[in-house]
Amino acid sequence: MEKTDSVKLKGIEEIDQKKLVGFRVVCNDMTGYGQEIPKASQSLARRKGEIKHVVEPVKLIGAFKAAETSEEDDGYWVCFEVEKYEDIPEGMVTLTVPKEKRAVLQFRGHASEIFKVYSHLHEWIEENGYTRVPEKWTLEMYSSWTEHEDIVDLCDPVR
Repeated sequence: MEKTDSVKLKGIEEIDQKKLVGFRVVCNDMTGYGQEIPKASQSLARRKGEIKHVVEPVKLIGAFKAAETSEEDDGYWVCFEVEKYEDIPEGMVTLTVPKEKRAVLQFRGHASEIFKVYSHLHEWIEENGYTRVPEKWTLEMYSSWTEHEDIVDLCDPVR
């Protein structure tokens, strides 16, 4: 994928702690995630009214660790940010992501193409003297989730 208007590097941002409520998706291989994450996102969107204290009801957040750290951290979380945890709906989980310095790239396009864009972000991190921290949480913050085109900030932890 070429750098185009669909990819915009935003630089380094300090992203505050996120309290997340949603679904955890765990698959045996990467192809499974391409099918299961959209299903989980649609299910979460249908059930968002059950989640208390949602910060922005149109802003889905995906979270994952690029490096294998533990079985508890394996997978991909599809969530909404909440102000506080209260009465977590049945079948949903919570995840607290600490405040972290992250390199941020904004992508406009279909969610299925996001994985191709990370190479641009990783190159920028290296070229600008930062080091990726794959054992910490990477965030994908969607402006709004659709099946056709998304605007998403890819937020990769750095030091």
